[in-house]
Amino acid sequence: MEQKLKVTNALSDPTRFNIYQYIIKSTNAATVNEVAKEFDIHPNVARMHLSKLEDVELIISYTKKTGKGGRPSRLYELADDIIELNFPHRDYKLLSTIALDTLTRLGDPGRKALYDTGYEYGKQVIRQYKRQSTITMDEKLQILEEAGKMLGMYASFTYSKEDDSITYSINNCPFKEIASKDHAICDMHKYFLKGMFEALFTHIKLSETNNIFDGCENCTYIAKLSVI
Repeated sequence: MEQKLKVTNALSDPTRFNIYQYIIKSTNAATVNEVAKEFDIHPNVARMHLSKLEDVELIISYTKKTGKGGRPSRLYELADDIIELNFPHRDYKLLSTIALDTLTRLGDPGRKALYDTGYEYGKQVIRQYKRQSTITMDEKLQILEEAGKMLGMYASFTYSKEDDSITYSINNCPFKEIASKDHAICDMHKYFLKGMFEALFTHIKLSETNNIFDGCENCTYIAKLSVI
């Protein structure tokens, strides 16, 4: 509880909260100067905010040589451990781990149930945002971005008219801690995303080109909208 109060206090400052959001969305680790430039603040102020975020374990930092001589740069990135701000305390991570372990122990039927459930929940998420039957491509992309932000993915969706596909990358996996132990959660997430897309585009072909757990910087997907 004490740690959660420290996190809440750290994020109560609007600039610090926005810097934390910036770190979440960033593909690469950020420097003090990059943060200072992004928010038009003095580097010393940026360093103070980053230090506060690191003190409460929301981000981590490390030094890296630039190859240009001089002192190594200090880089800041999102911490691996996710802090849940629930009052009173609810250990959803433990509950989800138990549920995932139970389903995977059931073998193929359990995994199918996991994927089918993920797919249906993906469709339900989009239904919360979709208010009319006829909407433009730009409106559909906005719905996907808003839903992704609500889920903590902060994905950017790009439509290619040439091959009728949408490409997007997820820099901050909302299931990172569980997925690192069992990659079945990655497959469930893919079905979840497929459900989101098919709530807007009916039938799509979703393929994964990058995965964080294969050493990539992010998870990247391509959704082909024209499926024959």
